[in-house]
Amino acid sequence: MKTLWTPWRMQHVLGEAPKVRGCLFEPDENCPYDPNSLLLYRDSEVIVLLNRFPYANGHLLVAPIRHIACLTELSDGESYALMLMVKRSAAIIKQLFSPAGLNIGCNIGACAGAGIADHLHFHIIPRWQGDHNFMTTLAEVRTIPQHIEDTFNILLPEFQKIEQTQEIA
Repeated sequence: MKTLWTPWRMQHVLGEAPKVRGCLFEPDENCPYDPNSLLLYRDSEVIVLLNRFPYANGHLLVAPIRHIACLTELSDGESYALMLMVKRSAAIIKQLFSPAGLNIGCNIGACAGAGIADHLHFHIIPRWQGDHNFMTTLAEVRTIPQHIEDTFNILLPEFQKIEQTQEIA
């Protein structure tokens, strides 16, 4: 048997991961991207982060800037901006990682599985045939083939293009 190493997840598994001050989807700095917080994109309506403890490499979180818990609280403009960014993010993941499929969704409320229930967010998870196979079933273990910093560096240029496109428009 080969050993599958995912040492960066150990802090999460043991509950020792540093706690984020405030809300994960509201980083302090007002910059459009930040490698330390895995922030790939931010504008006045939406934010895109890499999931620090992903189910697969490229696992993104897309959220409205406004701190709300449910889709029903979004304005029409926020709904449009959020879904447009989900669409753009999915296109970037497909272009750069060539997954066989995508899981896209949101969990509204803790009982529905939301780990951060008070700030609405979508998950975009690239999937490949046999990517998690027996591991998740046996021990809730995920195997991620790429370090998260490498994934961030691959994705960032495409999200910066979105920012530049909006400045021109």
